Amino acid sequence: MSDQQSFKYVIRVRYGECDAQHVVYNPKYGEYFDLAATEFLRAVAAPASAFDGSFEFQVVKLLVEWTGPARFDDVLEIAVRTTKVGNTSFVLGYEIRRPGETAPIVTGETVNVHVDHKTWQKKQITPEMRERLLHAASGKTVDQSGR
Repeated sequence: MSDQQSFKYVIRVRYGECDAQHVVYNPKYGEYFDLAATEFLRAVAAPASAFDGSFEFQVVKLLVEWTGPARFDDVLEIAVRTTKVGNTSFVLGYEIRRPGETAPIVTGETVNVHVDHKTWQKKQITPEMRERLLHAASGKTVDQSGR
């Protein structure tokens, strides 16, 4: 994933997200992906449509691969990029690293299906949204780390 073209979400690891050794619990990375995807969607969609039901999606697959631990009080950059857009689905790729480090400590992806907000049935992704998913958030950053 090209880090320069990715959307970035920056957070600080909180105490409650860690075990007794101050290492982030494994399932928390799925939550980090979800938080980053929410902010990514906020950057991609018009402000209202990000949360008014007009672009609902469900995660149907989650993949997480660890190469190193994140620890209490670490600042983490979560790079998010759309890696594929199909007719009704899209794939988001994630890389988590500490700022200034080149190697990610966690990588992953989610396969997401666009659904109708009333019937929860699959719904086709419009050409406009396809373009926004692929390009609209490139280079943007949301920093909630307090650094």
